[in-house]
Amino acid sequence: MMEDRNQGLWFHPPAKQPNQINPVVLAYLGDAVFEMMVRQYLIAQPNHKSNHLHRLATGFVSAKAQCALLERWQPLLTEQEADIVRRGRNAKSGAPPKNANLADYRQATALECLVGYLYYEKQTERLRELMAVAFDEPAAAIGKFEEDNR
Repeated sequence: MMEDRNQGLWFHPPAKQPNQINPVVLAYLGDAVFEMMVRQYLIAQPNHKSNHLHRLATGFVSAKAQCALLERWQPLLTEQEADIVRRGRNAKSGAPPKNANLADYRQATALECLVGYLYYEKQTERLRELMAVAFDEPAAAIGKFEEDNR
């Protein structure tokens, strides 16, 4: 039996439908997916010094940066995506790290929950569109998304 070579990185499907997974669990996955996408973006840039890459990455993955990014994403979200964000923000995820306040931490958890959800739903184009906002890339893909959802 030949394996499906188009499965991407989905080696192990979740035990539940993505909308039934605990938001904190989606955020756990979303944290890793978000960081991987940030690292891929940074490695695509000209400067590959590890200390420089690390400094740039923390500018994207900190709770404060993710909170600010989620504010930029809010007007672009579908109703379903906004619901996933609300679930993530309201989830009890423990105490924030010492360098983040609770409000920023909850918003960062919400962003990561959405990223984890979109990943498990295999909505890679949608992730790419939202990450284009994070990287301030030309908004052609986002304009297409808005056109499709009018």
